[in-house]
Amino acid sequence: MIPPMSEKANGLNLDRKRLDLALQAARLGEFEWDMVRGVFVVSDRMAAITGLPAGETPVRDAEEIQQLVHPDDRDALSEKIQQGLRTEGRYEAEYRLRPGPNGEITWLRAAGIQVLNAKGEVTSICGVVQNITDRRVEEDQRRTLMAEVDHRVKNVLAAVQSLAYQTAKRTTSLESFLSNFSGRLKSMGSANELLTAARWRGAGIAHLAAAELGGIAPGQTRWEGPELFLTPRAANALSLALHELATNAVKFGALSTDTGRVDVRWTRLRGGGFELIWNESGGPPVSVPGHKGFGSTLLSQVTGRELNGEVVPEFRASGVRVRVTAGAQTLVDRPDNVPDAPAVRVFETTPATNRPTDLRGSRVLIVEDAVLLALELETGLSDAGAEVVGPAYELAEAMALLDGHIDAAVLDANLNGLSVHPVAEALAARGIPFVFATGYGDTGGAPLGFDAPIIRKPYDVTQVAAAVSALLHAA
Repeated sequence: MIPPMSEKANGLNLDRKRLDLALQAARLGEFEWDMVRGVFVVSDRMAAITGLPAGETPVRDAEEIQQLVHPDDRDALSEKIQQGLRTEGRYEAEYRLRPGPNGEITWLRAAGIQVLNAKGEVTSICGVVQNITDRRVEEDQRRTLMAEVDHRVKNVLAAVQSLAYQTAKRTTSLESFLSNFSGRLKSMGSANELLTAARWRGAGIAHLAAAELGGIAPGQTRWEGPELFLTPRAANALSLALHELATNAVKFGALSTDTGRVDVRWTRLRGGGFELIWNESGGPPVSVPGHKGFGSTLLSQVTGRELNGEVVPEFRASGVRVRVTAGAQTLVDRPDNVPDAPAVRVFETTPATNRPTDLRGSRVLIVEDAVLLALELETGLSDAGAEVVGPAYELAEAMALLDGHIDAAVLDANLNGLSVHPVAEALAARGIPFVFATGYGDTGGAPLGFDAPIIRKPYDVTQVAAAVSALLHAA
């Protein structure tokens, strides 16, 4: 029961002013359903929040008030209010008002309480409402985004599974499988990084070419063409195609010698879409391959279909030439967020040197919060002869290991939500070289502003070992 007001007039006026200020600060509006007089009262503040008319509106029962509510929410709201009033004499609920004249939807959060007379009879229900439309829209967008992320993750996992299966079918040794699969996985990761930086609105052909060619055979590769952006599906397809062509060029084609060159040029087609020409020259003589591997199958059967076009290879004696055409639906407008060109200082799956990695006599710290990755790094570095310090899975654990002797380190940029910056800073202060092995898409340079090599996830552990070896030899 609400006790009767007995304060003095001056005190009551002061309290009302304070209440008005509090309601205004909280952006709340008041209402009352006076059952004795049969009216529903909407304050000016509530009218401003909801668009309902201010003042008194005659009502006979709760059903008339329910007509103000969105039809889809009426039953649930009615049940929640009745249960709350029956058990506690009050209620709280979130619901939508009926659509406005232009179909607009307003979400409200309401809280009400019963007012009783001296006999304990309910005479009215009064309460407050708050406009929560922005919050509900944000929650809906978040749910939609999470559903989209879930969809994309499942697609990526399915693609990785298929890639692993198809690669395994066409390789005869574990070493060959790991090399081929890791390279293809890295290509997918590069495209993913570019798409993420642009909020999955598209990726530029120039960026894809730079990601695949920028770190191999410096001075022997060139790419040129107008600024064109691809859909996520087309970007992944072209990235894999460029990777297969680059891998083949390094192993057997123009990039297998110091005198060879690869030129990649693309143009926009008049009817929409684009044409890309991959041209090799200066390498060993070329003949039509007698064996068709997964790379050839990917180019002939997958790339063309994914790009709504075709891939036509020519095995000229002077060098391989490949013509890739794509349909208009593969192109998108320039995204609002376009990343910088990928950094060239990235260790690629194919090392720039054939010198075997030798880490014997060196102590290498591993800082990585993903246990499986840390174990894989530990195995790879140990196989190269290093004595592994750690692995450290937490920031505090990593900091504690810095007191011992360390020759080099492999750092993940983020450890369970905490930046690895304190570890990198301490290593830099002691002159200990380190490599970032990270999944973060900072294409503009090394994370956290340090001048350190970057290895993007997913990676082959041999890349990490080669990077650490290069650092130790340079020191």
